[in-house]
Amino acid sequence: MASRWAVLQHVPWEGPGLIASVARSRGLAVDIHRLDLHSLDSHSNVPPSEDLLGLVVMGGPMGAYETEKYSFISAECKLIAEMVSRGCPVLGICLGAQLLAKSLGACVFPGPSPEIGFGTVRLTPSASDDAVFAGCTSKIPVFHWHSDTFNLPTQASLLAGSAMYPHQAFRVGRRAYALQFHIEADDDTWSAWEPHLPENVRVSPAQREAIRETGLKIIERFFDVASSFSR
Repeated sequence: MASRWAVLQHVPWEGPGLIASVARSRGLAVDIHRLDLHSLDSHSNVPPSEDLLGLVVMGGPMGAYETEKYSFISAECKLIAEMVSRGCPVLGICLGAQLLAKSLGACVFPGPSPEIGFGTVRLTPSASDDAVFAGCTSKIPVFHWHSDTFNLPTQASLLAGSAMYPHQAFRVGRRAYALQFHIEADDDTWSAWEPHLPENVRVSPAQREAIRETGLKIIERFFDVASSFSR
């Protein structure tokens, strides 16, 4: 019986942060799969869906549409689609949200301009009775770091958006969530991100704490929802 969670990581500096911490605090076994270390073999580090209890897909600078440049993307999308079709818990962060959209047949494409730095997203009316976002304020603090966007999959419920990027979060079924923004950063994550951010992008300690508090609530609620699933 499947008993492990997989984290698909695309670059060294975008690890699971608070997501892994919360999962492990609940006694969940979490394996991190570094897809960037196996880029020449599309199947070398993408686990089979039947081995997994849940899936987390992290961010990265590549585009979900760059399948010729990044050979693992096609196998990754196949895995995501299989997990969603079986009702498994799936959480996509930033690029992971775009890959979730792509795996469900939606188009991913460059947005109007990069959105990078501390900001907010506004929750939609559908979020008010969502198991993960219910009880959150209408605007929540997040960290933006993207330049691509996506069409909403036909079976998805839109949960959050921003002025520049109206599709910022969605849910498919009961347990698959896509978050275009970052809420998973812990202290190690911020340190790893800093050399890769534009020089003019800095986040204050107060802003980091606001994101961390919101992130923990969302992540805990996601794993609450995930706990209802068994293979």
